[in-house]
Amino acid sequence: MQNLPVSSLLNSHQALLKNQHLLTGRLALLGVASAHLLPELPAGGLAMSEHAGVYRALQSHEAWQACFGYEDPALLAEGTYDSIVVFLPKARAELEMRLALARSLASENARLILVGEKKEGIVGAIKQLKAVAPQVAKVDSARHCQVWCAQAIEPAPGFRVQDWLTWSVAECAGMSVEVAGLPGIFSQDGLDNGTRMLLDTLAEQPVRADRVLDFACGAGVIGAWLQAKQVAREEPVASVDGVDVQAQAVICARETYQRNRVTGTIHASDGLAGIDALWSGIISNPPFHTGVKTDTSMTEQFLQDVKRHLKPGGELRLVANSFLPYESLIKRHIGRVERLREDRRFTVYRAFRGK
Repeated sequence: MQNLPVSSLLNSHQALLKNQHLLTGRLALLGVASAHLLPELPAGGLAMSEHAGVYRALQSHEAWQACFGYEDPALLAEGTYDSIVVFLPKARAELEMRLALARSLASENARLILVGEKKEGIVGAIKQLKAVAPQVAKVDSARHCQVWCAQAIEPAPGFRVQDWLTWSVAECAGMSVEVAGLPGIFSQDGLDNGTRMLLDTLAEQPVRADRVLDFACGAGVIGAWLQAKQVAREEPVASVDGVDVQAQAVICARETYQRNRVTGTIHASDGLAGIDALWSGIISNPPFHTGVKTDTSMTEQFLQDVKRHLKPGGELRLVANSFLPYESLIKRHIGRVERLREDRRFTVYRAFRGK
């Protein structure tokens, strides 16, 4: 495999490569954002990503043990790694969980390296790092990033992602469901306003479908709520499948479905690539951020792909921030589109695939 120019790598990955002399012994990388980093490192090891697409790319590197998120069986290898790199996650709460995972993987006298961009909060994250590694020191500032290193961290075996699960109640239109949460998952702190508007329209104008897909399902609140509402109204219960790209979301959605006895399957996938199923209804509150940047590429790709997964006459219902250009994209890829509800922040769109 041909290596890319180092300058084309992510800033945090470039900063690590500049300091790869710190990487001794058995190596674990937690939170890898691009598989292009791996060929630049001299030896293999463990590489974990929470992103389903990145994880699949990691699998193509034979010298590396690829892991998907915090529940991968390969992470049971406690006390195995001598150098552990933690890339700064987007959510501050997730860093605490990622550090706990790092300590469970650490051998005696292991070295822990934290790498992150300044704009993503590396300076504030150091307090969390010092809580588990008081002797940590900054070793470099490069590519708008900082690199911190802690020598001989204290191992802490027994990491289980289930210990980090929390539960909350989501209520809308008189119907409540229990929802699982993990650090780093969107809307862990409650039902967001966009999803609430979407659920309100589903209560007033239900999607007529025997099988539904919740794209970018997050913690599974839409599927759980939809089936609970159908049961309460004594309506036919639609199977609600879910797709999400993030490992924590997949874990939470499966837990939410189990707790609420929801019928449906949760898939880990980067968009609809590799999924062959057809649905008569597709619902989504898609993300539009990558880190701190607005990024609609995932939803644009979804709208390009969705028609081949929607049965003739099937409905697409989507909520999005009103400033995003989704109406024209839905019209182009699906057909005539209408606005079911809107306010200054959000709009719920509905479109049907032609027969």
